[in-house]
Amino acid sequence: MKYIIAGTDRPGSNTLKLANYIQGIYKSQGETVEIIDLVEVKEHLHTGPHYGKEHSGLQPYLDKLVASEGLIVICPEYNGSMPGALKYFIDHMKFPETFEYRPVCFIGLGWMFGGLRPVEHLQQVFGYRNAFIYPERIFITNAPKVLNEQGEPQEEGLKKLLVKQATGFRNFVSALSAFNLDANSVIASKK
Repeated sequence: MKYIIAGTDRPGSNTLKLANYIQGIYKSQGETVEIIDLVEVKEHLHTGPHYGKEHSGLQPYLDKLVASEGLIVICPEYNGSMPGALKYFIDHMKFPETFEYRPVCFIGLGWMFGGLRPVEHLQQVFGYRNAFIYPERIFITNAPKVLNEQGEPQEEGLKKLLVKQATGFRNFVSALSAFNLDANSVIASKK
């Protein structure tokens, strides 16, 4: 299963609304994709080894990521980078299992630059940890204006881009899996 990480803990965010829309694209292509909402994750972020505690409530989210076929990260731009809650969530992820050979694709959203900076920062983080980064990124400028109240893009060109990315990412994940280059196959072969 693939997971969409809605990369902000802001309640009612355009990021989560867009995540729901993208989940619908994957569903229309016959694939079940689950959303990990940082609003829900947030209450568990102050547990775990950073605070000398077990992960308890955070562990189910971390387990999903380790078992995933691929990750779709949707990230808004906050002050020229990713939201702190997203970076902190990433810092809780198990290394190397969550990252190494994990297919990942990115969608940025913001005002002027469409989340270009945070997506580039995320590519650095995931690339540093040896993830397979899908090259077709999407940047949504003027996000509060181009997405309606439900998070559906109002521009046909953007809708087509999102469908194209979903189709391409699904093929990317399948190709890696066919050659046993997906994270779960590589980790299993190292045991």
